[in-house]
Amino acid sequence: MSRPKEPLVPKSREALTRFKLECAREIGALQYCKENNDHYKGNLSSYQNGKEGGPIGGQMVKKMIAFAERQMMN
Repeated sequence: MSRPKEPLVPKSREALTRFKLECAREIGALQYCKENNDHYKGNLSSYQNGKEGGPIGGQMVKKMIAFAERQMMN
């Protein structure tokens, strides 16, 4: 089953994009964000795309977990 292309809360798309760019900037991978670099990547393998974009998603998850943990402590 494929993932939905729309966020659960459509109005959050802009905030999610800003969050992704912030995380990419922190790890020095801003050039791999499609919002920052909208060139064709169809010639790259899925392995290469994952290698470039995977760390950004991982950083986002780490930050979301840390935020949730702080919320549970309050």
